[in-house]
Amino acid sequence: MIDPMSFKTEILLTVILLVVILTLNSLSKRGIRKFGKTSAIDMNSRKIIFYLSNLLFYILAFVGISLIWGVNLKDFSVFLSSILAIVGIGFVAQWSILSNLTASVILFFSHPLRLGDRIRVMDKDFDWTGKVEDISGFYLFMRTDDGRRITIPTNLVIQKGIEILKQHEDSSANDKNPS
Repeated sequence: MIDPMSFKTEILLTVILLVVILTLNSLSKRGIRKFGKTSAIDMNSRKIIFYLSNLLFYILAFVGISLIWGVNLKDFSVFLSSILAIVGIGFVAQWSILSNLTASVILFFSHPLRLGDRIRVMDKDFDWTGKVEDISGFYLFMRTDDGRRITIPTNLVIQKGIEILKQHEDSSANDKNPS
């Protein structure tokens, strides 16, 4: 027989977990939005980070609810390792997609490169000098000095040296005024 007190406790814990997850998700979105605005990052680039943030919180909610409702930890770990193995095989098959998404996150949070900057890609085979027009989840779009519009995978932006020749006026103003 099912204990009604246990059932009420599980419901209460589930509601508390969902409230905590939704609150943390809202706070992280606010933080990402604020960081993106102070760093002069456009909304399209911020959307990628929003999606990854949502995915993290959905996974945490799924794991938490599963544990609250009495899923056996041993069975859950077997299920989780099976799913991770399948996902891992898929990512190894498509490693460039994962590396581009990871590079986009790195560019978003810690690279001084911003939209409107005039840059030079340090490559011995190509002379790519121009203005950064957009940074998406997979590519950096750049207009070269000779008028060509080129796309560079974001993982190459991380791997190659980037020299910032001139920062865009908005991003340099934000660096001077931290408030």
